[in-house]
Amino acid sequence: MNDRALYFKDNFFSAGRTEIFNSSKEMVGELDLKSAFSSSIDVLDKNENIVVTGKFTFFSSKWRIYNSIEEEIGVLKEKLTFLSKKYEYDAYERGVYHIKAEPFSKQYEILDEQSNPVGRFEKVSGFFASPAFQLSNFNEKVTNEELIAVVMGINAIQKRNASAASNSGGVN
Repeated sequence: MNDRALYFKDNFFSAGRTEIFNSSKEMVGELDLKSAFSSSIDVLDKNENIVVTGKFTFFSSKWRIYNSIEEEIGVLKEKLTFLSKKYEYDAYERGVYHIKAEPFSKQYEILDEQSNPVGRFEKVSGFFASPAFQLSNFNEKVTNEELIAVVMGINAIQKRNASAASNSGGVN
């Protein structure tokens, strides 16, 4: 997967496989959403080999990303802010990346430690349908597959936050 723009989506029940397409509408891989009861995902190449895996570990709010031989290659966490949406992806020796979006925006910028843009993604649908994403990667240190896992991690964190908010309200 080395195309500039990639498109992929979540499923309505967050389970099963969905295709990853490039801007020429060619399938370049798949996203395996595993189960509606867990947030873990696998990103597969077009030969159905697992390239990266993303998941929450037991009782953790951090989304961990593993390579094909199950070595942890990075960790994503939410940064608490008042209005904007901010996340930090620590790719260990490959750097720390800051991911941010303005309030109410569906467009996210991915910046390196010097605030240089290294990618961006946006939610291109999702009101009554499953969220779909467009990802552009401008860097060589973090692969497209890894960034797909980061995007799905942000999606999982947001779902978890929304679920927690809806479960905590209205009980007297």
